[in-house]
Amino acid sequence: MNWQARYQRLKFAEPSEGVLEVVLSNPGRLNAADSQMHRELAYVWRDIDADPEIAAVLVRGEGGAFSSGGDFEMIEEMIRDYETLLRVWKEARDLVYGVVNCAKPIVSAIEGPAVGAGLAVALLADISVAGKTARIVDGHVRLGVAAGDHSVMVWPLLCGMSKAKYHLLLNEPLTGEEAERIGLVSRCVEDSQVYSEALRIATRLTQGAPSAIRFTKYALNNWLRMMGPNFDTSLALEFMGFLGPDAQEGLRSLREKRPPRFQKKSPI
Repeated sequence: MNWQARYQRLKFAEPSEGVLEVVLSNPGRLNAADSQMHRELAYVWRDIDADPEIAAVLVRGEGGAFSSGGDFEMIEEMIRDYETLLRVWKEARDLVYGVVNCAKPIVSAIEGPAVGAGLAVALLADISVAGKTARIVDGHVRLGVAAGDHSVMVWPLLCGMSKAKYHLLLNEPLTGEEAERIGLVSRCVEDSQVYSEALRIATRLTQGAPSAIRFTKYALNNWLRMMGPNFDTSLALEFMGFLGPDAQEGLRSLREKRPPRFQKKSPI
């Protein structure tokens, strides 16, 4: 397949036989997930799943950053336009289920900031390798919406409910080192070794029995599929939040680089 002809915000390489490298690329913006990248991240997994030449996937961000999260212009359009909101909701749903249901094993190489949709890919990957100084933060409540995307599905399973609530409700960031300590990522290495370690693991996966690896992944991911109703609820609540005043204030405060002034009272 001519991957680059089909995708604009994702770049592709084959660093080792059978390994497809997927690179999130939005230069100068820390690989923020704009409308184009968000759409591509939702649907690239179908093409990967269907390609018989791919045995494993390595996903990373370009230029030493994984992804800084949702692009402000996309979020602003979601707030003001209902059709855009529905389209992005569907993409967010399909992104999460796309990674979960992709038969090929996925390894993420997490460097620098990993936020939002990018973080969803990083933590839904079957094996995640983070640099010690990587900065992992969900980011949703800071924007004024519920923690949707992947977090309700995977964080309690990976690091336990108490840690999940601490980091998701307070928007508390983690380094790669802390993320490994609590079980949120598979491996933590020196920043300079993230890519080489992720590639080593992806290459090793190509050398195993493919059916055995894919069957094992499928069975293990039933833990995630059982959390499907929880994920669907969180995603619906997140997108309902974009219709309210807190998301507008959250976006303004991020643009103005100041603390948000959210409503002190809620009707719920």
